[in-house]
Amino acid sequence: MSDLLLEVRGLRTWLGPEDQPVRAVDGVDLTLRRGETYVLVGESGCGKSMIAYSLMRLLPPSGRIVAGEVLLEGRALLDLTEAEMRRERGGSIGMIFQEPMTSLNPVMSVGRQVAEAVRLHDPEHAANPRPRVIELFRQVGIADPEHRVDEYPHQLSGGMKQRVMIAIALAGRPKVLIADEPTTALDVTIQAQVLELLRDLQRETGMAILLITHDLGVVAEMADRVGVMYAGQLVETAGVHEFFAHPRHPYSRKLFRALPGADKRVQGLDAIPGRVPPLDRAFTRCRFLDRCEARQAVCEGALPPWRGEAEDGYRCHLAVEQIALGTPTARDEGTAPPRAAEPLLRARGLQVHFPIREGVLRRVVGQVRAVDGLDIDLWPGRTLALVGESGCGKTTTGKALLQLLRPTAGSVRFDGIELTSLGGKALRRLRHQFQIIFQDPASSMNPRMLVEDIVAEGMVAQGIGASRAERRERAIELLDQVGLSAEALRRYPHEFSGGQRQRIAIARALAVDPRLIVCDEPTSALDVSVQAQVLNLLKELQRELGLAYLFITHNIAVVAYLADEVAVMYLGRIVEQGPVKAILENPAHPYTRALLAAVPVPDPEHRRRVIRLEGDLPSPAAPPPGCHFHERCPRVMPRCREAYPPRCSLDAGHEVACWLYEDEE
Repeated sequence: MSDLLLEVRGLRTWLGPEDQPVRAVDGVDLTLRRGETYVLVGESGCGKSMIAYSLMRLLPPSGRIVAGEVLLEGRALLDLTEAEMRRERGGSIGMIFQEPMTSLNPVMSVGRQVAEAVRLHDPEHAANPRPRVIELFRQVGIADPEHRVDEYPHQLSGGMKQRVMIAIALAGRPKVLIADEPTTALDVTIQAQVLELLRDLQRETGMAILLITHDLGVVAEMADRVGVMYAGQLVETAGVHEFFAHPRHPYSRKLFRALPGADKRVQGLDAIPGRVPPLDRAFTRCRFLDRCEARQAVCEGALPPWRGEAEDGYRCHLAVEQIALGTPTARDEGTAPPRAAEPLLRARGLQVHFPIREGVLRRVVGQVRAVDGLDIDLWPGRTLALVGESGCGKTTTGKALLQLLRPTAGSVRFDGIELTSLGGKALRRLRHQFQIIFQDPASSMNPRMLVEDIVAEGMVAQGIGASRAERRERAIELLDQVGLSAEALRRYPHEFSGGQRQRIAIARALAVDPRLIVCDEPTSALDVSVQAQVLNLLKELQRELGLAYLFITHNIAVVAYLADEVAVMYLGRIVEQGPVKAILENPAHPYTRALLAAVPVPDPEHRRRVIRLEGDLPSPAAPPPGCHFHERCPRVMPRCREAYPPRCSLDAGHEVACWLYEDEE
């Protein structure tokens, strides 16, 4: 029996009108074998997700496959009727979608949603799906599955929701699993668990995985083969070891040079200039031409040929030895500015508790301690990175600092003004000085508003700009800063990819000239090339305007590149805080060590030793006694169960809350 499972030949998928279609996928060939992981990488809008939707035949109303073949074990999927395809979709070929927040039905329990897939694709359990649903939940690592099946999506963390999506995809026991950015919105510990889960399931079932990601660390860890997408085409394919050792296409090489890290703090990232060309036209020359440093006259005149084998080659006019990229221009950005005499924002004893109500009279029976006694300082011109697992209170902290959520207790002073005591009008007058970039760009924008109105909304509210025309000019300038053209102004949010929507969100935050920005995972939805542009932009704005950033993230490479200080949060409290170099090179708290050990490294030869944390983050409604981390800590001691540890000073500015260091003060 052949090990070839999926074969795609000459796939072309077009969107929009017949007279000027968007060529989202323009002649793609790929193969997938049993037990193999094929990873697609490339910028937002290059066609990666559209390949997945084409294979599943889940195209938008304006989409159509105009050419090509898709063979699953020899069966032509494009020739099947919709009824026949429905049996394959979710059965032989499953899919994990990019955004679990919007892929799950908010008014149905997660167990019922998985049960739907079981009824459709598992005849043995169709009459009574609950035991199979519980088995699937246990298989994907969801603790206490008997109770979790009756919960709703809003009751689960991002990592939990993603595991539910995996359970739905596995319900039909697929032979091919398509995973579209399955770890994008997850912190590194949960990401490590999800990737390990996918590998284990692959070993057990022999299924093939088509993985779409922009994280080259994930590529190095998961891939057997890599395909690089650009402007609707594959521009390079190779085995993972060959790809990382010797990337051939100029675009692939620039992706590696755009990766953030501590070694690039001074010079800045080598971002790819410009943007992906519009796909609503027929190309007569190289699609990467306008952004390529290695371009020559021959690139102008014709489409580039494919060099090498079908599964190991690249699309370029130039031989490998002719492709020469310039040395990145060093930009002396200096060191971080010294701390001012006073922080711009200072929080002391910050608490945010949410009441738990039960019964007909909705009596308060408990509290969810989302933030439980937090001290934090944000300094002008400096960046504090806040890291930790999903559900630990990072986003709630950011919202409470800006008074988007009113704190239960504690003090928040901005430039000497106590924010917690301000009323509506007084607080609104200060709003332009502090802004937030939300994690999920899809749900943070009004879908009925044009991009022009979204970006200008804050300017209107704060009386910035004398006229609509003046605000429009400012919006065009902001969009250009974040890598979007003026054409975007007359479009709606749903017309953009996830990465493009995040850039719009950043432009909106910058529109009112703030002094402080809470950045809640602002680059989690971005590929490395666009991430490099955004990070360079944030550093440049900080240097020019003295902005203070609270940067909430799970990307440790971004922390190493951007942050001046790091605070590690666990279950509503800071467990370790200090200068970025001290935290990343000499982590003290066992939780910090586990976070850093879970970071995927963009090197297929590297084998990380993941410190596996048992179980999930405890509920903030019932935190464990003593140290909140003791139930999962690999170095737990008897006293850890008895009392919460005080903060100990290890070095200049480096503090940790752990009983291991009590005697070192």
